[in-house]
Amino acid sequence: MFVCRVLGPLEVTVDGVAVDLGGALPRRLLAALILAEGQAVPDDRLIDTIWSGRPPAKAEAALQAYVSRLRDALGPAERHRLARAGGGYQLQPGEVDARQFEALVSSGRAAYDEGHPDQALTDLARAIDLWHGEPFVDLTDSDGTTLVEAEVIRLDELREVALEELAAARLAQGDAAGAAAELAQLVKAAPLRERRWELLATAYYREGRQGDALGAIRHARAVLAEELGVDPGPGLIAVERQVLAQDPRLTCSAFVRRPLNSFLGREHEVGVLTEQLAMHRLVTLVGPGGVGKTRLAVEYAAGLIIEGSRSEDGPWIARLADVRADAGTGAEVAIEVAGVVARALGLVAVQDDPTLAVIRAIGDQPALVVLDNCEHVVAAAGDLVSALTAACPRLRILATSREPLDVDGEITLDVMPLPWATDADGNHIGAAVELLVDRVRAVRPDWSPTNADMAQAQRIAAELDGLPLAIELAAARARVRGLAEIADRLADRFAVLPPVPRGSLAPQETLRTAIGWSFDLLSPRDQAFVVRLWPFEGGFDLDAAEAVWPGTDAAPAEVLDSLSSLVTRSVVVADTTVEPTRYLLLESVRAYCREVDPDPAGTLAAHARWVRDRAARSAVAIRDRQAGEYLRLLSRDLPNLRAGVAHDLVHAPETALRTLADLGVFIYREMHHPEAIRLLEGALDKAPNAPLVDRLRLLNTLTAMWYFAGDGDRTRRLVHEVWDQVGRLDDPAGVEAAADYGELFFFLAFGTAVIGELELALEVTDYGLDFCRTHELTPLVVPMGTVRDVALLKDAHRRSDLPGLAEVTERILANGSGGWTRAWGQLAVAEAYLLHPELAEPGVALGILRETLAKFVSQEDQPYVLNVLRLLACTLDRLGREEEAVRLLAAVHHHASRLGFSAPGLRESGRPWVEDGLAEDLDPVRRAEAEAAGRALPWPAMTALPTW
Repeated sequence: MFVCRVLGPLEVTVDGVAVDLGGALPRRLLAALILAEGQAVPDDRLIDTIWSGRPPAKAEAALQAYVSRLRDALGPAERHRLARAGGGYQLQPGEVDARQFEALVSSGRAAYDEGHPDQALTDLARAIDLWHGEPFVDLTDSDGTTLVEAEVIRLDELREVALEELAAARLAQGDAAGAAAELAQLVKAAPLRERRWELLATAYYREGRQGDALGAIRHARAVLAEELGVDPGPGLIAVERQVLAQDPRLTCSAFVRRPLNSFLGREHEVGVLTEQLAMHRLVTLVGPGGVGKTRLAVEYAAGLIIEGSRSEDGPWIARLADVRADAGTGAEVAIEVAGVVARALGLVAVQDDPTLAVIRAIGDQPALVVLDNCEHVVAAAGDLVSALTAACPRLRILATSREPLDVDGEITLDVMPLPWATDADGNHIGAAVELLVDRVRAVRPDWSPTNADMAQAQRIAAELDGLPLAIELAAARARVRGLAEIADRLADRFAVLPPVPRGSLAPQETLRTAIGWSFDLLSPRDQAFVVRLWPFEGGFDLDAAEAVWPGTDAAPAEVLDSLSSLVTRSVVVADTTVEPTRYLLLESVRAYCREVDPDPAGTLAAHARWVRDRAARSAVAIRDRQAGEYLRLLSRDLPNLRAGVAHDLVHAPETALRTLADLGVFIYREMHHPEAIRLLEGALDKAPNAPLVDRLRLLNTLTAMWYFAGDGDRTRRLVHEVWDQVGRLDDPAGVEAAADYGELFFFLAFGTAVIGELELALEVTDYGLDFCRTHELTPLVVPMGTVRDVALLKDAHRRSDLPGLAEVTERILANGSGGWTRAWGQLAVAEAYLLHPELAEPGVALGILRETLAKFVSQEDQPYVLNVLRLLACTLDRLGREEEAVRLLAAVHHHASRLGFSAPGLRESGRPWVEDGLAEDLDPVRRAEAEAAGRALPWPAMTALPTW
């Protein structure tokens, strides 16, 4: 490394070894080149500088000799730095201490302005340490004049500023005594610099030396009058007035203590907070522990200082976390809360009511007070806010709490965890992931994340709910563990995550204590209730909350009241954007509740009972043609369904099997098919003694799974296996059992018709119709008849029986039932019309398919939506709309592949006739363009009815 030092006698080092520069003249030459900062210096200027305007006779030759000697001194590796250029010479100076000094002063002053006195102190001290004499002293002549006077004056002035800012940073850091000692020397060295007197007076006052503070100001006044004949400037006069008035602002640092690490992901919240505090006098940031409420408040307050946009006194930050809510009576707690605020304003010697002292200090001046961590003293904080805002008309208050203060005029802003998902284009990572990556880089500066690292980072951020405190703690573990290892160990997050580091704004030492703090503030009723909620995966609704209420049954109003209390206190998060409202425990809160639960087995059992009940109710609702509504409801609870079934597969496998049987339609439509197949087959293995009707219902669902997986042979075997065991069923006992039997026969008949086992389909539907009529299962009679008609239609198609086809299609279309089965029957009719165009024009098929598509879309039945769209593509081709047909078919194939549906699951005719000859006359270029457009078509656009 090539380093040049000019803040004192010239020194040059190469890789830490000093270079012998020779006598005064070559040193002057090198100093002049360093001063040029890499620019070429003409020979005549160099000669004039070296010999101070009195050059020898052969000055150019002497110059060349000095250059040659300097090159030799620099050595082979660095001699290239001194080169001939532009009619003179040029030096590539490497690191120059003068430039380092300027950079450190700049960063130190920036740190000071941004509220980081610790960092300012470090940078400014390093800057001063670089000086070891007068700058560019080698360019000073024997008479004391310097050839670079302007540069030397500039650097000297910057050093004086650095000394002042260093003392200011020490004062802001809280070291008033150390700052006073430094400043006493500085005013002696430069008594006309008023800022030094201002800082010295302030340091004396903060030490409790009011007389010395006034004495320093009067001394400054006398010096200025004697030396310059002027009065002190406005800054020093303002300090004098504050000292005389014992202004609390003089006791407080102008700084808001901010962490040194970067502030990420809250730009929107800062903007909203700024807008709200501009319009309202009390804004409370509400959110769970560790979400970053304090950091947001601090950054807002610091931003006012940095931007110079303060129009009020302060901001003063009162930390209420250390106030003990159980330290005495309510009145005593209220006095302590007011005392903390008074101390934040610098009122350290309050003799009377601290609330009155704060009111006197603020008066009618504009001011901002931040009340941090109010949740455990909400009543006292609320009373204090009411008193202060009533008496101080221009006071604004920013509070942070896990619940609102419930004060008239209060505006609450919810501070939510940071998002962790990447945007749809993969171009922008979630703010939680960005925070994690930033903090890992802070502890591992040479770390460059790979794609695998980013995947693990997103996993960690998701596991930790985007909770900033938890993410900061996880990143700290990256000193000794990789991200994959951290992610794998998060199941025991309280053991994995370290204590909060020094300098953090978090008032609790660990994530566990942060959550425990919130938990301890709850009433015994709410504590018992929230502990019952931890088994819920992915959230829950009010119905679920009522089902797991502890102890005896509670009235719905009591459950809602407790749930509202938990939401208000930021223990539970409410998502009101969906209907019904969903509630969620953050994963870290769930982990804490699981840890403190006195009866985890009983809690899991209660959750599993609710899953069984929801599955049973959904089965009844689907039979009553409410499939769409309930399937949407169940899809939100899929994680809960998995958890409940997993519990029962261990503790009550026959019950788990029945639950899965009740969920049959949901499983077929909403679950990933390989997962569903593993789950269903596992339940059959673990519950061999389950009631036969439940096992057969489950086999029906398994049949559908294998059908859509494209395994026709296995599908046929399962259909025959179910039918062969129907004869072993006992007579149903009761209406509910009869409904289970009827459902079994319906889905078995449906499966036989779909796979083309037409004779068996007719046999099963006749059997099922007879059973439904006998047991008065009227809602199943019409759908079962539709299945029979579809089987007859397929048989007529197979035999090319056009009169039979016409008769059956008319009967299906005349069916008054408006449910899913009618849409399925209409789909079969449209297919028959396309296979036999003599029965109807393509436009007729188009109308039927549009109606059918609307039904399947409303039911969110993705497989049959794709099935309809395949036939629509064929219909568009028949209507001469070739490019649209190609585009739609390409979209269908794209989404079928994306969703995991194989080709056999998208047709019932047994052959891919839709593609046969489709748009065969279309120009290849236009076909390729249409296919590309189709593959880019999103699902909503693909299913939009007006398009087709």
